[in-house]
Amino acid sequence: MSAARQEIAVADTAQVPAAHPAEGAAVLSIIERMARDPNIDPDRVERFLVMAREDRAERARIAFNAAMSACQAELPRVLRDARNTHSGAAYARLESIAKATAPIIARHGFSLSFDTEPSPIQGNLRVTCTCAHEAGHERAYHLDLPPDTAGAQGKANKTPIQGIGSTITYARRYLVLQVFNIALTNDPHDTDGVPAGGNDDVISDEQAEQIRKQLTEHKIPPDRLLRFFGVESVPDLPANRFDEVLASIKTTVANRARQQEGR
Repeated sequence: MSAARQEIAVADTAQVPAAHPAEGAAVLSIIERMARDPNIDPDRVERFLVMAREDRAERARIAFNAAMSACQAELPRVLRDARNTHSGAAYARLESIAKATAPIIARHGFSLSFDTEPSPIQGNLRVTCTCAHEAGHERAYHLDLPPDTAGAQGKANKTPIQGIGSTITYARRYLVLQVFNIALTNDPHDTDGVPAGGNDDVISDEQAEQIRKQLTEHKIPPDRLLRFFGVESVPDLPANRFDEVLASIKTTVANRARQQEGR
């Protein structure tokens, strides 16, 4: 299955920090002269062409990293301005994320495009995101998620097509947040000019991975845990309740063991 590629940020072509167009023409001119010279080994022309490509790619990569650093320094925290009707968890809508961040992302020469492809995980959909920079470098990201056809109680609340659309929207939200390290906040007064990297409200990536491993190891569905803590996903769990989350998982495991022993 494939969804139409969608641009959420269009690069401003007024600023081009990488190679000037004239540079490419100059390289081609050198290659043409070398190719016409019968005294020059063709292998040498090929090696020169490879070196030129590698040099251009490296400078594009450096420009990408520099622009990403500058962009992240400007991005504000985005307000969680909506609430999941099934779980009660607050989240930031895709439209709100784009409105708060797209102009800054575009100003630094980035564009994002999305697509779908088969997932190696049975029953899941892979949503891909390509982050491209005007200098010529790009990076690929993806999320594998099941179709969102059921609510918090496990009851079907969407048609299969609606579930796929919901999954794609969910994935796009979190891919944008992931690519640019955008932080979320529940405070309407905490969104103006605060760098995304300074958010201490939610758990770290390492803590999120630790929780995921615990849930997977003990075969605990995350829905009840997320509803209890009032969040939409594991990365949204409050940092100051990390120990409480681990304790809750431990209690669930212990209760399950006692129930099995009592059978």
